Amino acid sequence: MEKKKKSQREQAIQTEAKPETTTQPKSETKIPLKARASKRPMWSGSVTIGLINLPVKLYPMIYDRGIVFHFLHKLDNQPLKYQKICTKDEKVVPWDEVVKGYEVAKNEYVILDKEELDAIKPESDRKIRISKFIDYFSIDPIYYHVSYILLPDKSEDAYSLLFSTLQKTNKAGVGRITLRTKEYPALVHPYKEALILTTLRYDYDVVDPRNYEELKDLKEPDATELNIAKKIVQDLSGEFDNTEFKDSYRLKVQQIIEKKIKGEKIVVEKPVQEEAKGLMVALRETLKQLEKK
Repeated sequence: MEKKKKSQREQAIQTEAKPETTTQPKSETKIPLKARASKRPMWSGSVTIGLINLPVKLYPMIYDRGIVFHFLHKLDNQPLKYQKICTKDEKVVPWDEVVKGYEVAKNEYVILDKEELDAIKPESDRKIRISKFIDYFSIDPIYYHVSYILLPDKSEDAYSLLFSTLQKTNKAGVGRITLRTKEYPALVHPYKEALILTTLRYDYDVVDPRNYEELKDLKEPDATELNIAKKIVQDLSGEFDNTEFKDSYRLKVQQIIEKKIKGEKIVVEKPVQEEAKGLMVALRETLKQLEKK
């Protein structure tokens, strides 16, 4: 007796369940458009200023969310798992046999034990010691790394006092914090009724673009081109509103997923190639388009 052919819906859905127990996706699989507040702190410790101690909890604030794909076996749509394989004997290594090593020469490593690494963790692993107060906007934005939400840990009065003081003086506290295995310079500053901790990049982690030879021989732009360009910038000037932007790629992938769930056929359309134009022609045509609006 011939097996029945799978329906379009069954063929379209690739799940992590075994074929005989395949379940249909639920509506909850739809990608949320707004980041949700975490209920678990990722770090706890205290903010200290002199002899003042403010216990706090650190929560994620920034979510760099996109489409997450799982790697599946093409023949049966089953998920692939990753294993740690020893490059010498090609055997799978269990976690209790994994250690951390720093490469000092090709294929030569210095092994570091967990106890050794734990023993040298800095004070900032559990305490954010404020060393000075500065203007938050005095820092070059290129050094801003990631922001986190600081919440009081049974320290509401001290928390409120620090928040109000920083808000009224337009200042931010400078300190350090260790997250996972790295210590960061950090700012404690007010934002939307809360204290925020923003980690900073080190100066030596940022490449100076002036190091590139391609930028050393740039010629001065033509006066006419510059005037048209300045007019375009003036016509397009306005206030920044981050709610105007959406991840169009993520939304389009979500649309494809929804169509596949419904068993609809996907028509692949190639993007239209824009005609290459000379700089002056492009400037003038852009200006005309803006004048029509």
